[in-house]
Amino acid sequence: MLGLIPPGLILILGALLIPLVPARARSWVFLIFPALAVGVLANLQPGEHLGWAFATYELQLLRVDALSLVFGWVFALATLVAGIYALHLRDTGQQVAALLYAGSPLGATFAGDLFTLIFFWEIMAFASAYLIWARGTKEAYGSAMRYLFVHLFGGSLLLGGALWHIAETGSIAFDAFEGGIASWLILGGFAVNAAVVPLHAWISDAYPRATVTGTIFMSALTTKLAVYTLARGFAGWDILIWAGCLMAVYGVIYAILCNDIRRVLSYHIVSQLGFMVAAIGIGSTLAIQGAVALAITNILYKGLLFMAAGAVIYSTGESRMSQLGGLYRQLPAVFWIYVVAGLAIASAPFLAGFISKPITVYAAEYAGLPGVVLLLHLVSVGTFLSVGLKVPYFTWFGGEPKKPIQAAAIPTNMYVAMWLAVGLTVLLGVWPDPLYTMLPGGVPDYDPYTVASLTKGFQLLLFTALVFFAITGYLKPKQKIQLDTDWVYRSSARLVWRTTVVPVERFFKWWEDFSWDTTRKIARRGFDPVAWTRSILGRTGPEVGIPGETASTTLRVSMTVMMVFLLATIAAVMLIIVI
Repeated sequence: MLGLIPPGLILILGALLIPLVPARARSWVFLIFPALAVGVLANLQPGEHLGWAFATYELQLLRVDALSLVFGWVFALATLVAGIYALHLRDTGQQVAALLYAGSPLGATFAGDLFTLIFFWEIMAFASAYLIWARGTKEAYGSAMRYLFVHLFGGSLLLGGALWHIAETGSIAFDAFEGGIASWLILGGFAVNAAVVPLHAWISDAYPRATVTGTIFMSALTTKLAVYTLARGFAGWDILIWAGCLMAVYGVIYAILCNDIRRVLSYHIVSQLGFMVAAIGIGSTLAIQGAVALAITNILYKGLLFMAAGAVIYSTGESRMSQLGGLYRQLPAVFWIYVVAGLAIASAPFLAGFISKPITVYAAEYAGLPGVVLLLHLVSVGTFLSVGLKVPYFTWFGGEPKKPIQAAAIPTNMYVAMWLAVGLTVLLGVWPDPLYTMLPGGVPDYDPYTVASLTKGFQLLLFTALVFFAITGYLKPKQKIQLDTDWVYRSSARLVWRTTVVPVERFFKWWEDFSWDTTRKIARRGFDPVAWTRSILGRTGPEVGIPGETASTTLRVSMTVMMVFLLATIAAVMLIIVI
């Protein structure tokens, strides 16, 4: 029965228990919960499910199949590696938020119904927002609020679509959708988390401002859960093909222009997601396998890129390439770690990216989409140009920085996590069988290590390297502002605030003042109701000469008799009515 425990609930339970653990042991205890989740996953078998009766519905808290199992494995392992990377952390709030955050996509992955999916979906939004806010800067606070509002908007679309779907079909099952308004609303909710252009700007806004360790969790979970939900519910929708192509091109262009290392990597999340979304849109078995394989390996080497970037930020306190340079003498190991990840994301042979990303391109070619194939090849050039060459060159070489930088020591646990990710990246690159056997539909009909594939891979890397060194001067990072689609809600924030929030705030302020003023007047009248009544009727009563007495208190005996008589009359009338 151990295998029938939803693995996401283990991490959420850990979030509730971790504050009770002594501070010195807390980081180590943190690792126990993803390790337990891995143990539970090892006992799960496709076809198993766990239901729970709720009202008139049957919630599916656990639905195990090939698609959910492969994503569950990578989410749990990514949480374990990220936990090792954050082992030096002593912030209880971040540790609680990280476990809540990691448990929610793991729970959503195995959700077999829309209610359970939405429950975990919303936990994920709030928990991840805390990892941005915990940075403690004014920029991080603003970014966290924008992040939260964007994801609440996406969650509202998802909830609205789910309720509409249930009203139309009577089913809460989370399976493939066939169209209609409900399906489009649900697709919109998934598209927000998948960073589909123009709903993507939250990534480049939030990820560079999150905590160093928090970004590692964020790069692995939110967007990849969206890939899973799109593959589950919208495989074969043609609109996703072109949405994915737009994402791939848009993200890589902005990445080339960026100065901040983590913003470069954030835009490349958008670009890499484009490959996955386009493959899901193609919808063939091979394309879905390519999307899933790319999502799994991308979690690995994209997390490694963010870990290396985080190590630079931790050591130097700087993330802008224009303020860095010449770090190789101080951080050589981090450089080589980054190079491995940069080559992997560029699909260099013998690394994890080479056995996954080309499957999506091959599926597009097999589906007869030459335009898509061409765009994805061009994006691959831009990927290596920006992530694999520009970032390492201008961070570790590229001349001395304007201000001398003395790199601080990096905790050993961060190196352990990075080298562990390097090992997995290389291992999957040379031995892809463990991943291929877990993919939905069985082992893909694709061999990455043909002569043609190897030749194409090396040619792309060599061509891109030549282009880079030819235009290095034009790619030099500059401190500048880059406008993106978030400009729309950033620039209109004050106008929206003045036209929506301020009028409501003023109304409630007026109502509060009116209520207090009315209460004060009633209280003053109630202090001496007899005198107040006489003043209204224009009559005068006897003078009250005793201090502390009022016209009402001088008649307290007669007023008490009158009240008793009135209450007795009311009671008698009610008794007569009842009888």
